[in-house]
Amino acid sequence: MKKTINSMATLLVILLIGIFPFNTQAQKFKRENTVLWKVEGDDIKTSYVMGTFHMLPQKEFELKDKVKDAFQESNQIVLELDMDDPNMNTEFIKNLALPEGKTIDKLLSSDDYKILDNQLKEINGQGIAPFNGFKPLILTSLVTMNLMGENPASFEMTFIEMAKEQNKEILGLETVAEQVAVFDGISYESQLKDIIDMIQEKDKSAKEINDMLGMYKSEDINALESYMTKNMDSKEQKEVLLDTRNKNWIPKIGQLASEKSTFFGVGAGHLGGKNGVIALLKKAGYKVTPVKG
Repeated sequence: MKKTINSMATLLVILLIGIFPFNTQAQKFKRENTVLWKVEGDDIKTSYVMGTFHMLPQKEFELKDKVKDAFQESNQIVLELDMDDPNMNTEFIKNLALPEGKTIDKLLSSDDYKILDNQLKEINGQGIAPFNGFKPLILTSLVTMNLMGENPASFEMTFIEMAKEQNKEILGLETVAEQVAVFDGISYESQLKDIIDMIQEKDKSAKEINDMLGMYKSEDINALESYMTKNMDSKEQKEVLLDTRNKNWIPKIGQLASEKSTFFGVGAGHLGGKNGVIALLKKAGYKVTPVKG
């Protein structure tokens, strides 16, 4: 089953799997290569945690039988955000508005403005104008989506469709405000520079996406976490984008799984490493085993 991204809210849930260079040296955890993990414990119902790639080309989309089976066995679905919340678009608009007095055109040089405006005109025919009062995150999503080709696929949108078909409730680990706030700690100028770099180096960006997809398809979550760590600007940035959020999710995962057997879907970059969701669940006393296939 494939599901295309078809709402502004969904475009903005591209918050974790960034565009990071592929490093062929970090291949040391292959014995546990999987993006799907079973979680068991005395005080919880058997549940599953899956690492997703939030947006990818249609031709690269594959929903394996092991994922379908885990989804079917679970009684509720929990994503990073409650993506079927009817108030989500309103929440995104409210939280993505730039502070009063700031606009995209004031944050860019005239040359960079032209580069970004021309790129957006190719994408939406309107340029920057409709987004001038919004945070750069929305522009990152649009430019990234364009690199993926026409009608990118989304695991999250597929899970929403499957949940509706199976009459299963969808919940979220974070609110829109919490997730957008993660990026408020990175200067708008820095975010815009990254967008300009992505536009000016399209071939490089496209290659990095393909490399990331290859790594994801090999289900090497520890290598993925290693790449993300290596390419973040600082230890503090990693703590904000990954580590702190992972730690905050563990008690929520435990609480939700204590109520119902749950299928959790989060960005695959959250799973690996010593501060990843898998290691933290084990540290919390849960039995966490890789699901192969």
